[in-house]
Amino acid sequence: MTNKEKAISFLTLAGTGMVQEAYEAYVSPDFIHHNQYFAGDRESLKVAMEEAHQNSPNTGIEIKKVYEDGLTVITHSHVVKTDMEIAVLHIFRFEEGKIVELWDLGQVMDANSPNENGAF
Repeated sequence: MTNKEKAISFLTLAGTGMVQEAYEAYVSPDFIHHNQYFAGDRESLKVAMEEAHQNSPNTGIEIKKVYEDGLTVITHSHVVKTDMEIAVLHIFRFEEGKIVELWDLGQVMDANSPNENGAF
């Protein structure tokens, strides 16, 4: 399985509430992340993802674009929740087949956006 395929599988699992399974399969014990809302360690983000699923689960996730360059994979995804839709960019860094570093940036999509091109 390529790193690109692993990133897609990780997002699909985690995005549908299977956070523990996603972490066990794809996340290194040495994982760090750059989400500004949580401590930068592996466990803090995992707990936050599990809590987010309990409090406001995704009703859909579609990975629109995936780019792989060496050990880096970038995804552009459409996340749907009951009360909002979000365009999300993830940047994964892999080592020895596992995710060791993650950046995630999200933008709530405006249904009344004047941009005729949309988020995707």
